[in-house]
Amino acid sequence: MNNLESKLIEWRRDFHRYPEAGFLEMRTASIVASILDELGFQLEMGKQVMSPGYCMGKPNKEETEAHYQWALENGAKKEYVEPFSEGFTGIVATMDTEKEGPTIAFRVDMDALPINESEADSHFPQKEGFRSTVPNQMHACGHDAHTTIGLGLATLIAENKDSLKGKIKLIFQPAEEGTRGARSMAEAKVVDDVDYFIASHVGTGVPDGHFVASKNGFLATSKLDITFKGVASHAGGNPEQGKNALLAAASAALNIYAIPRHSEGATRINVGEMHAGSGRNIIADRAVLKVETRGENTKINEYVKAQAEAVIAGSAQMYGVEYEIQTVGEAVSAQGSTELAAVLQACADESPHIKASILEDDSPAGSEDATFFMERVQQNGGQATYCVFGTELAAGHHNEKFDINESTMLAAVKVLFESIRKLN
Repeated sequence: MNNLESKLIEWRRDFHRYPEAGFLEMRTASIVASILDELGFQLEMGKQVMSPGYCMGKPNKEETEAHYQWALENGAKKEYVEPFSEGFTGIVATMDTEKEGPTIAFRVDMDALPINESEADSHFPQKEGFRSTVPNQMHACGHDAHTTIGLGLATLIAENKDSLKGKIKLIFQPAEEGTRGARSMAEAKVVDDVDYFIASHVGTGVPDGHFVASKNGFLATSKLDITFKGVASHAGGNPEQGKNALLAAASAALNIYAIPRHSEGATRINVGEMHAGSGRNIIADRAVLKVETRGENTKINEYVKAQAEAVIAGSAQMYGVEYEIQTVGEAVSAQGSTELAAVLQACADESPHIKASILEDDSPAGSEDATFFMERVQQNGGQATYCVFGTELAAGHHNEKFDINESTMLAAVKVLFESIRKLN
């Protein structure tokens, strides 16, 4: 295991140095594909495992093409990168043991965040020389570790194929941040044959060495980009000829917060950004809002979203402007399968790397689009769970000084691998 642990650290630090945003994980995916291919997995990549119509908040063609060139210049595996060149960066790797048994799927995510990583001497990646090389991009949520855990799990599966049964599928998902990537893969039916589905995360406030077998409480969410289009005019000379998009956006932003709460569960609403206008003497002809809604379950989130859309429409009508709403991210709610979680907890309790475990945690959390996979598997009669491996964090998630205890990766790999043995 010492060799595997060294390899995990090597992989993780490489991914950390070259972070890539959602739907642009071309370098990362090409390296992942090359390793999986060498290990003997059957690969499906890009549009084979992603339904383009369900990709939300995808970068435009120019940004995608520019990043493809960047990836080629920064270590992408040329013989594997082409399927990802249009920004469809998902991978499904399958190991078929050719022996009767269940189909088990594991999902890991690959994308980074638009954060400029700390250059402080005390910051471990800076001190050890694997700080992000990309300005304003950073693995500040542990997805570099998640991708690495997926590769570590692939290594053990390949080494132990003869003692395993059924099929094992490893899903490397793009664009989890903003809840944008999972639905396109679920709609491409990548989990329709799955009996057991396991997603995992490191950290999230769980103490180092502790394990949560089923993290529930994820809120359903919708991410909305709203554009108001008015008419510009001279603010002093002919103000009556203008249609003020800024005022429509401001009215919407204020009144969105007046949406009544829902009696059946928790709700959230936030206007995170507002951009409008071009000069103090010009009636603003364009305004943009970035809004997110959340609900304790999918039904409640749909209520909040519908109310927000009504407020936006009313504000646009009041100021005589046009508007457009684009959904750029989404996730549903999900409840883990207790029976599957119990299997994972048993594996954790037998592991020398895990100090303590709990079966289920129902406390409220943020949002996570692995729930699309979970929902689909459960609807087809399978079981699904989302587990968390606690780790020591240098700073909180989405912080410029975020870092993990790298020993957590080997612990995760071993627990997940043992779950395959038990489910066989």
